[in-house]
Amino acid sequence: MLEVFELASCEAETAFEVTLTYEERKKSRYRCNTRCGKDLGWFLPRGHVLRHGEVLKAVHGELIAVVARNESVSEARTNDPLLLMRAAYHLGNRHVPLQIEAAFLRYQHDHVLDDMLTGLGLQVAHCHAPFQPENGAYHSGAHHHEH
Repeated sequence: MLEVFELASCEAETAFEVTLTYEERKKSRYRCNTRCGKDLGWFLPRGHVLRHGEVLKAVHGELIAVVARNESVSEARTNDPLLLMRAAYHLGNRHVPLQIEAAFLRYQHDHVLDDMLTGLGLQVAHCHAPFQPENGAYHSGAHHHEH
């Protein structure tokens, strides 16, 4: 089993790849398989959310690329920047994990939230895409340590 206690600090060639949902990437301790079937377990600092493109470093030096899996999400779009900000405010007020892009907001699919945003005047579509929400203002970024 590949055991991971830290993130790689460089952009080196990876030997393995693991594809994970947002819920899986939030876990500080988790066991799964790499894309090629190798057992993988990580033990990372609580509160760190793995991001697409980050690299895990196993105890024997193997590098594992993190890939965000496509999952059921909703995308809310409008050409009105003020309306997009209002929608972000209302979703944030409900503590919804939210991916904020220049042209759209993405959140885990929820028909109640879809209806709310449609009622505000946004176009909402259900799709399958990688979900990379904001970490939040108090998130301290990547934490590296030695074992």
